[in-house]
Amino acid sequence: MTIRATKFTPEVLLEAPRRSEGLPNSDASQVLYGVSTYSFADHAKKSEIRILDVESQQTSLVTDDKAASEPAWIDDETIVLLISQDDGTTSVVVGDPRNFEKSKYVAGTIPGPVGDLKIKDLGAGWYGLAFSGKAQPDDSLYNPEKAKKPLSSGRLYNGGFARHWDHWTDQNRNSIWLTKLHKKDDGKFELNPKLKNALEGTKLSSPIEPFGGKDHFDISRYGLVFTSKDSKLNPATHTKTNIHIVAKQGFWHNLFYEEFPEIKEVSIDGFEGASTSPVWSTSGKMIAFLSMRTDGYESDKNQPFIIHDYTQPSELTPIFATKDGKGKWDRSPQSLAWSPDDWHLYFLAEEHGRGSLFSAGPPTAKDQDSPLPSLLVKGGSIGAASVLSNGDIFLTSTSLIENSLYSIVPLSARQGHIDAYTLPIDDRPFDSQPGSLTTRYVSSNTRSGSMFGLSRKQVDEIHYPGAKRDVHAWVVKPSNFDASKSYPLAYLIHGGPQGAWTDGWSTRWNPAVFAEQGYVVICPNPTGSTSYGQDFVDAIRGQWGGLPYEDIALGFDYIKTNLKYVDTDRAVALGASYGGYMMNWVQGHDLGREFKALVTHDGVFSMSGQMASEELYFPFHDLTGTLWDKPEEWAKWDPSRFTKNWDTPHLIIHSELDYRLTISEGLAAYNVLQSRGVESQLLTFPDENHWVLKHENGLMWHEVVLDWINKHVGLQKYTEGRERAGMEMGVEMDKLTLH
Repeated sequence: MTIRATKFTPEVLLEAPRRSEGLPNSDASQVLYGVSTYSFADHAKKSEIRILDVESQQTSLVTDDKAASEPAWIDDETIVLLISQDDGTTSVVVGDPRNFEKSKYVAGTIPGPVGDLKIKDLGAGWYGLAFSGKAQPDDSLYNPEKAKKPLSSGRLYNGGFARHWDHWTDQNRNSIWLTKLHKKDDGKFELNPKLKNALEGTKLSSPIEPFGGKDHFDISRYGLVFTSKDSKLNPATHTKTNIHIVAKQGFWHNLFYEEFPEIKEVSIDGFEGASTSPVWSTSGKMIAFLSMRTDGYESDKNQPFIIHDYTQPSELTPIFATKDGKGKWDRSPQSLAWSPDDWHLYFLAEEHGRGSLFSAGPPTAKDQDSPLPSLLVKGGSIGAASVLSNGDIFLTSTSLIENSLYSIVPLSARQGHIDAYTLPIDDRPFDSQPGSLTTRYVSSNTRSGSMFGLSRKQVDEIHYPGAKRDVHAWVVKPSNFDASKSYPLAYLIHGGPQGAWTDGWSTRWNPAVFAEQGYVVICPNPTGSTSYGQDFVDAIRGQWGGLPYEDIALGFDYIKTNLKYVDTDRAVALGASYGGYMMNWVQGHDLGREFKALVTHDGVFSMSGQMASEELYFPFHDLTGTLWDKPEEWAKWDPSRFTKNWDTPHLIIHSELDYRLTISEGLAAYNVLQSRGVESQLLTFPDENHWVLKHENGLMWHEVVLDWINKHVGLQKYTEGRERAGMEMGVEMDKLTLH
């Protein structure tokens, strides 16, 4: 499906093809990827797995089976997919990606639902396979289609999470399963029917819910490394996770025939927080991972470590270490990868509102004096980096105007020192821009936004004096922007609060959607935001309604004084999660009177209500203590204390499956507004969590939000006065507006 639009609307955003991370073969001549599209005309979603021939730029269908997932290369000519079946089992299907439907065959069947497939070439036609799946209390693979249904609907809990993110927990847990794939004499692959539960007999669980996946484990020819919550601690009040290694010579050969190796836990003095992203080196002998110092602080700085010999996990090296334990690299990487020769490490880390790629090396046993990582690729937001066999790096990235870009860092052709690469524009040659060097273009989903009617000219940045230091903000203008004209302001506040607006794409909060309605959109990164150094992140602790509010208010003053093309008399403010909290806080303070309307999506109304959340370590840390030990700190930043000042028209959005911030927060805010006679609306979805993910719900969300803010700044309502009710557009809509 090809989308070409003259104006970027919510329909265009939501119908546009969503492309997965690119999965290159060994030399990136072929790239596997998944893509999904949605049609509001048909009210249907279509999912495909496709392959791109890089030289010809031709893409072809591998399969459009909706049950297919987890494409992976076995070798340069063969791929494997997982296909879920109606009986809950999973077929392991192998074929030639260029002629998959005719060449495919079932190599074996797994007796339950699995995902997060990883494959390792062991030599001589043998491959190790690892994947995640639920384990039952008896350590067998869970299959919901074959599980015995309980007679009672009651749930009884005596520890841990009662519910998490958007679901109630049960007795099953995530586990990692191992088996082998073998190439037979006839050239076809066969799956060993046996499965090994790598976490059998333990209380460990990996990947860690709710968002853990392939990044929580890795395999090599010597075995498995994974991260798991510390089973001795309450997961609701502790973030501590540990790296575990289960490995030995002959690991895969003896997988089903010898006693499974002992699982060794990696202990790091002074690091009691989350340890994540374990990766084996190319040689398979070393392991790198990331670790945080502070238990209970999910946004602490990730610091890299190396285990130089997997047989001696206690002998590890902190990279960029300092005596105080804080580490000398003032960035927090999210993932890492090894070069083919084990001589360099590559890090993905946020940098000044961008998602960048860094390079460091070589790692040594005493790395305290090693130089800091160098910036390798800047611009946009890099979501994934795959190191190729020749040392080049295949990147998947996005930007504020591009929803999917594939490119290659051509390190194998690099001679001498070169400044950081930038991401390419369209399909221009990677060396076509004098004075700069871009990564080599492979494929753009939108031709740098032009297929959406967007361009890089719409994106700008500002820096302004904040409460304690300068604050960075992104600016997105309408595509028909005229500097001699004046535009209403849409002031977008991000969630987290330890997060950031980056030069990256979003299908939920996309600044360009608001800009194309006729707004200048400004997205500040106030105190607590990531990518500007750990001190800036840490400074929000005990300051939820303090320094960030000051930064946001000072930003508004800066806009009013310095950006003449912004009409701050026609301003609206919107935010989700912590941004929703900030909308409720702003409503009760002076800044709230500057806006024509506010929008709170899944925000905090009362601080004590956070005790109904699931990950309690979050408020315990950010509010400097528990509700019973520090009641004054919880009350200090409570928006409900200032409801007597609530006066600005306010749209409240909250969904029933949001267990991070329960729906009572949204209902309470709405009830206050209605009781005070403040113009207000409530939008709720019974089938959404903290995020609105379903396409039809997403369209309704955009229609309601845009109609609300446009009405209050004098722009035409997005729906042009259309009343939407009943089952129109496939959405069951019960919207009751009381004034």
